[in-house]
Parts: sequence; structure tokens; C-alpha cells
Amino acid sequence: MIALLSLILVITLSLIIVRIGSTALEMTGLSKEVASFQAQSAFSGTGFTTSESEYVVSHPVRRKIIRILIFLGSAGITSTIATLVITFVGKSRGETKSYLIILAGSLAALYVIFTSKRIERWMRRWIRKFLARAFPQLKVYDYTQLLGITRGYSISQILVKKNSWLANRTLKELELDKEGILVLGIYRKVGNKEVYIGVPRGETLIKAGDILICYGPEKVLINLVRRVKGTKGDLEHEQAVKEAEIRMLQEKMLNSGV
Repeated sequence: MIALLSLILVITLSLIIVRIGSTALEMTGLSKEVASFQAQSAFSGTGFTTSESEYVVSHPVRRKIIRILIFLGSAGITSTIATLVITFVGKSRGETKSYLIILAGSLAALYVIFTSKRIERWMRRWIRKFLARAFPQLKVYDYTQLLGITRGYSISQILVKKNSWLANRTLKELELDKEGILVLGIYRKVGNKEVYIGVPRGETLIKAGDILICYGPEKVLINLVRRVKGTKGDLEHEQAVKEAEIRMLQEKMLNSGV
């Protein structure tokens, strides 16, 4: 029984460590999804080789977090396997069945606890406070609030297809800013490599195959993805510009308190 309780304790601690690591990575500026994936990858020792992982380890603070997760993960996984073996070795069929029922029930309870939105919010709040005090070098960035993601704005990746209205035009010609859209960067394949063009200028030519990182009203971005070249696309652009002008007037009225 002691071995079984030890196993459940190791699993619980592992889940808590991954949650703390994920929150710490998120506090350095990573999105929630990326932070969670990288924390789980580091702790489990799977070592996924992705552009995201390279982006993580290039940051000194994130690299320290990943190193700690890898160290704790290697010890935790080994302990779990060893404890699991000890739990069932030399036990009768009845004891094994009872242990399996307890283990299954404990894992089910842990699943409910760690997937609960309410508990997650409480844990994240507590972990953030603890990390902010213990590690002041972790800078908290709430990009959801900073960029107004919950207020109708969004950041999207737009793949430029051959028949896209965006293809083979410069940013100056497209006049996306008049629609309320900012192009933050461009991912482009050059030979066998992928390069990133940050803060592209007006004379930058958009090519088929480019991936644009755009910020703006979510509805406008969705329509931009669907827009195809030709007269119809030009008319949709003109309509989007008019809607942007109306939106700006409405925002000015709200800001002025009218």
C-alpha cells in the first residue's frame, strides 16, 4: 500500500511541476498553448525538435526553466516506473485487483482536478504570485489583454495562395492599414530555408507561399483570408476600408464619451 501511495504522490507532483513550469514559461511571454506543450515535452524527455523549441531555448530564462523541468522529469519518470513495479511485485491476485482499482480511481480524480477550469484558474493565480516573488526576472506579459484579443481583435497567420488577392502586390499597394490591419511579419521560404521578415515596409512584395502575421479586427482578418484576386476582391477591399472608417468614428465617439 505504501508503494501505491508513493506512486500516486509521484504522479501528483509531476502534474504540479508541469503546471508550474508551464505557467513560468507563459510568464516569459509564450502563449498558453506553446508554454504547456514545451513544459510537457521537457518534463517527459520527448525532446521534440521544432522551431518553437529553438525559440524557447534561445531565451536565457526559458532555458533555465526547461533545464529544471528536464532534470526533475528524468528523476520523476524513473521513480514512477520503479514504484509501479514494486507496487505489483509479489502481490496476490486479489491485492493486485484492489491496487488497480485504487490506482484507477486516483488517476480519475487527478484528471478531474487538473482539467477543472476553476481549479486551473486558482492554481495559475497562486503560481504566478509565487513565481513573481521568487523569480523577479520573470516578466509577466498578458498578451490577451495587451492586444485586445477579448475585444474583437486577433493575431492570425495568413497563407498567401496563388489566387489570393494579396499575392504579387506590395504592402503599399494593398493598403491593409486602411482596413485596420497591421502586417507584423512575414515567413518566407528561400531555397530550403525559411526566413522571417520582421516589420515589413511598404515596398515589400507579397509572394504566393508567404505566411503573413497580421493583427487587426478578427472579422476583417477572416474575410481577408477568403479574398481572391480580381474585381470582386478589389470591391471587398473598398468595403472593408469603409467599414474601418466607420469603426474608427465609433471608437472616437466612445473615447470622447459621446
